[in-house]
Amino acid sequence: MSHTLTVRLTKEQAEWLQQTSRKTGLPAGRIVREQLDKARLTPRNESILRYSGAIKGLPRDLSARKGFSTK
Repeated sequence: MSHTLTVRLTKEQAEWLQQTSRKTGLPAGRIVREQLDKARLTPRNESILRYSGAIKGLPRDLSARKGFSTK
């Protein structure tokens, strides 16, 4: 490994890391590296606002609609 990083963990994070290390038999550093890789490779959630106006058949201003439709 070529880079060292010091990170302060909360008590809960440190406990999780220690328990996971004990259960799996993997060193804590390896668990952290695997979690970083997982976060890096997982696509981020797209904003719902991206789809704003893409759904047809709904009133343009939902806040103006009172009650439920009886249709």
